[in-house]
This record gives sequence, structure tokens and C-alpha cells, in this order.
Amino acid sequence: MNDSQRVSILSEALPYIQSFSGRKIVIKYGGSVMENDNLKNAFFRDIALLSTVGVCPIVIHGGGPEINNWLKKLEISPKFENGLRITDQKTMEIVEMVLMGRVNKQIVKGINKTGSLAVGISGLDGNLIQSRELGDGSHGLVGEVTKINPEILDPLISKGYIPIISSIGSTLEGISHNINADFVAGEIAAAINAEKLILLTDTQGILKEKDNKNSLVEKTNLKEARDFIDKKIVTEGMIPKTECCIRALAQGVKAAHIIDGRIEHSLLLEIFTNSGIGTMIVA
Repeated sequence: MNDSQRVSILSEALPYIQSFSGRKIVIKYGGSVMENDNLKNAFFRDIALLSTVGVCPIVIHGGGPEINNWLKKLEISPKFENGLRITDQKTMEIVEMVLMGRVNKQIVKGINKTGSLAVGISGLDGNLIQSRELGDGSHGLVGEVTKINPEILDPLISKGYIPIISSIGSTLEGISHNINADFVAGEIAAAINAEKLILLTDTQGILKEKDNKNSLVEKTNLKEARDFIDKKIVTEGMIPKTECCIRALAQGVKAAHIIDGRIEHSLLLEIFTNSGIGTMIVA
């Protein structure tokens, strides 16, 4: 890349920086980006850059692979049904330990090393994420969000801190639940009136034709997104991600994005360039 191309990219980013300064953007951090050092470091720098130019990023994370690693070390066999982890009490203790104690603090340290200031919390802190058992309870302590209490986030965001939130919620009686991080991100985005919800995934975005990289849907709306699910254009693991975006948009979030976290700096490419890199869904 020559100097004129670099200047062109910076110039292209300027109106987006101006437009999103002071706005909240909720980012779900997951997939391969959590397991590759280069991708992790690029993500930490991207979050720091967003914060530096005045954007207010809020990061939501899960940590399935790390949970599986620790279950294996403790000789506990992971169990899944319909893509959801069967979470008994013993497994839930590992989930809390890994997400709140290990993964969360690794993200905090990574961002702090860039010079920005991140603060790690979970859905338990300040009753941020209230939850109940998912469905009929057959998955054990897998939960769904019943209410978001975002007041704990306001003073952090107003002081320039970057909240890093692990996707664990609880009942008012203190029973913890393991919750899908995509849905947590969507519900938090709606609760804080976020400008954008961005899901980092291991896919390009929504494809009109499965396995055809040239069929990426760059921009769509709520109605079309619902049609993609009904017509089975969106299938398997993309269904909950798309549903999460639809729900967030229906609750007032202005735009939702599904982007490929396997590409370095995909976050900045999606937010600060004209072409973007993934699928943007608007209301």
C-alpha cells in the first residue's frame, strides 16, 4: 500500500468517525478471533482505536473452546444438544470460573496493554443480566435473558472505560445461568440504545447461496432477514445470530452487523469504510 492509498483510507474513515463519536457500539467477541493470537491482538487494537476516536465500545464475550479445555482437564465430558451445552451445577461452576475469571480478564489485559482502559464485569454484577432457565429446563443451567439493568454501565462508559461483559446471568434468587453471548449482546444493545450491534463470527455474513463466497448479502432489512430464515437461506448456526440481530433492531438498535472475525481489523473495515466487509441489517 502506498502513501496515497493510506491517506485515502483515513479520509474515507473521517465521516464515520465524526458520525459515531459519542455513540455506543456493542460488539460480540467470539469464534476464531478468540483463539488466534494475531486476531486477538488486532481486535484489542481495534477496540482501543474505537475508544480513542470517541466511540463507546461495549464488548460481550462467551468462551466455549476455553470452557471445553478446562472441562477436559478436570475429566468432565462436555455434552451438547441442538447446539446448546448441557450445563449441570458442576459444569456451571467451571463456566463461571472460565468466563468471569480467565477469559474476561485476558480480554481486559489485552485492551489495557494498548493504553486504553477496560473493566471486566459479568452479568451478575449489579444484576446487569437477569435470567431464567431456557425452555423446559432440559439443558440444565442454560438461560435466557429476562431483563437487562444497564445502570452499572453508565458511569463506566461516561468516564471512558470499556466494559467487557461475560455472558452469565442470574435469577433474583442468585441462580446463575450460562447464556448465549450473541443474545446477551443483542439484549444489551437494545437496553442501552446502541447505535450498532456487531457480531464477530467465523463466517463472511449471510450468504444467499451456501458456500458461495460471491453471494454475500452486504445490506438487508428486517423483513428480508426474516424471509432468509423462512426460506432456509439462513440455516444452522446462522439462524440464532440472525434472530438476535432481528430482535435487537425491533427494539430500537439502528443497525446490526454479522462480520468475519477471521479477517484482521474486520471491525474497523465494517465501521469505517464505505464498502464494509460483512452483512449489515437495518430496521
